[in-house]
Amino acid sequence: MSRGYSRVVFVGNLTRDPELKHLPSGTPVLDLSLAANESYRSKDGQTVDRVCFVNAVVMGRQAEATAQYMKKGRAVLVDGRLQMDEWTAEGGQKRTRLKIRADQVQFLGSGNGRRPNGDAQPNAAQPAGAGVEAYTPF
Repeated sequence: MSRGYSRVVFVGNLTRDPELKHLPSGTPVLDLSLAANESYRSKDGQTVDRVCFVNAVVMGRQAEATAQYMKKGRAVLVDGRLQMDEWTAEGGQKRTRLKIRADQVQFLGSGNGRRPNGDAQPNAAQPAGAGVEAYTPF
């Protein structure tokens, strides 16, 4: 059996302000909601606009840095792998959802580029690192 390879690079804008949470172990966790716009011409020559919405999760020190500097509307690049969440909804129905498990988050686009203390803002948060525990939001 061959091993699979999962890698996702997504560039978009945050659709809401990130909210930092912590696991019982104290590990910081940040859920991101992202959107990327796409425009193309249909066969009849009409311009079609559509939006792709994606959720991502960031863990560890990178979650803290991302929460501190990112706000709704800010452009971001998320580099990671796909993760499948599974849960049982009310009524007993099984549900699944794919999201990006971020290995790296890079801040893009406009922003004042300054930290609250006046220092220059980093271009990218530190990688989340290995050995971070699993996170399921449900």
